[in-house]
Amino acid sequence: TGTYVGDSPLQLERANVFYNQSSGGRYVPRAILMDLEPGTMDSVRSGPYGELFRPDNYVFGQSGAGNNWAKGHYTEGAELIDSVLDVVRKEAEGCDCLQGFQITHSLGGGTGSGMGTLLISKIREEYPDRIMETFSVFPSPKVSDTVVEPYNATLSVHQLVENADEVQVIDNEALYDICFRTLKLSTPTYGDLNHLVSAAMSGVTCSLRFPGQLNSDLRKLAVNLIPFPRLHFFMIGFAPLTSRGSQQYRALTVPELTQQMFDAKNMMCASDPRRGKYLTACAMFRGKMSTKEVDEQMLNVQNKT
Repeated sequence: TGTYVGDSPLQLERANVFYNQSSGGRYVPRAILMDLEPGTMDSVRSGPYGELFRPDNYVFGQSGAGNNWAKGHYTEGAELIDSVLDVVRKEAEGCDCLQGFQITHSLGGGTGSGMGTLLISKIREEYPDRIMETFSVFPSPKVSDTVVEPYNATLSVHQLVENADEVQVIDNEALYDICFRTLKLSTPTYGDLNHLVSAAMSGVTCSLRFPGQLNSDLRKLAVNLIPFPRLHFFMIGFAPLTSRGSQQYRALTVPELTQQMFDAKNMMCASDPRRGKYLTACAMFRGKMSTKEVDEQMLNVQNKT
């Protein structure tokens, strides 16, 4: 319903990073939902969070993209893009100091890949100096919906290389594996997969929303992680991930967390980091941590061969 239930002043201190407070006191997410067909919007509206979003921020077409990248990028998407940009402009004008944009989309279908990359390039034109961060769900060989996924993804990656600042690489196969192997869920739903992605999204921005020893943000993340401008595709590792049954048997120490987050089983894309080299890595810790312990563990990771 958009009302805050709780008594922590820290939660409300920077609620305006992601939410606008309306005159009635409710918090409205600064989010825009767009699609080329109305079905997905209807399911969000009728779901538990339907009342949360501003009605004007639902922007949708009628015909769908039919898993066709060109439809999303050049025909159907191009017709809808102006009305999306109007809403983006309204939201951006309501910000005091706009840090950047976070976009979640998939690269396997037609809308997320074709229209998603069109939106990124249009926002890039209008806000060239703001950070563009995307959470892109790449197609995976074992979990495939459509035959044309590789084409859509290939066309999109070219756009992401040129127009995005940070791309967090996610794929459904790795998320399913995390749910099966680590969280021990027998039949994971898309809600479970989305929960994992939202945990990573929340982690990246928690330094904007809570006080901490290091004041990191999206731009500092980019500056520290990207050695060459076109190499901005990040793998996400998340910890702690434990099944509900075994939670009480695990100690959340800094060494344990560090070991977990660099483990291939905790990566949100199905790529084994042991078969390549890390160019850069960034570790973000939340909660009460000893900086000395964290530094020791980071040194430990660097010295591993």
